Amino acid sequence: MYRVFRLPAAHASKVDLLLHDDLVGRQSVITRDAKGLGLKGEDRYVVVEGTDAGVARAVEILKDVAPALKGTEAEDVYRRIRAQDDEAASGMGMIFGP
Repeated sequence: MYRVFRLPAAHASKVDLLLHDDLVGRQSVITRDAKGLGLKGEDRYVVVEGTDAGVARAVEILKDVAPALKGTEAEDVYRRIRAQDDEAASGMGMIFGP
């Protein structure tokens, strides 16, 4: 399970709340700037992937600042982040070999 959040630039430091939370901090928390994903704006995108309880806690922490994205927007951001991770992993394979 995962959720995607868009944090306005003014609230980008709220990611620290996720990382320092006992439950959410044990989930996979990925952050990327909009420009790094090929998107417009100064926002920061955060993906929290993990257990139902961990993702629900992240939603609770960010509910007033950045509600979870839904539908195609969330899927698009998640796909872009996964594509970057896959590219990085294949690049490491080229360096170190199979």
